Amino acid sequence: MTTRVPATRITGPYGALVKVFAGRMFGRVPESLGVMWHHVPALKASMAYGQKLQKWHACEEQLKSFAHMAVASSIGCTWCLDFNYFQASNRGLDMDKAREVPRWRTSTAFSPLEREVMAYAEAMSQTPPAVTDEMVAGLLDRLGPPALLELTAVIGFANLTTRGNVALGIESEGFAAACGLKPLAQRPAGVASEA
Repeated sequence: MTTRVPATRITGPYGALVKVFAGRMFGRVPESLGVMWHHVPALKASMAYGQKLQKWHACEEQLKSFAHMAVASSIGCTWCLDFNYFQASNRGLDMDKAREVPRWRTSTAFSPLEREVMAYAEAMSQTPPAVTDEMVAGLLDRLGPPALLELTAVIGFANLTTRGNVALGIESEGFAAACGLKPLAQRPAGVASEA
């Protein structure tokens, strides 16, 4: 991986803890951590918010995972797509569906609700956002206010991380491949989001 900001050495007591945690989780320390290590408070803030999101359970885990992956696919963040596929495996989610997220519009694997969630994720990810009243009303009716708000927060966080990674040139580090997961489906050429 050639990042736009070169990785730096991860040091200090917190760095030692991060290395141990990363080693247990991934088998190695991802290069992207070295990039983010240039500004440890920003790294900590992002990690802390991501960890808080994982503790919320108003919205079904699989829907949140597919939404994050749809954002990553839409924005073009191979790191987030790979990492979330890896995480879906660790959480026992439907891996046949997870690997199809990049081509969710043409795949027959997804339920109508899953499709609505991924369309919402892509619509939130456009500039300007392309979310419609009908989109929100349908999800509000099917999920309820707490789950819809949680889903929206997850999609907002996904946009923060995916856009930041793309801007910094942080790309896939092969988390899914290292675990022997089937490759992710490729987004069909020329298929833009249709939100």
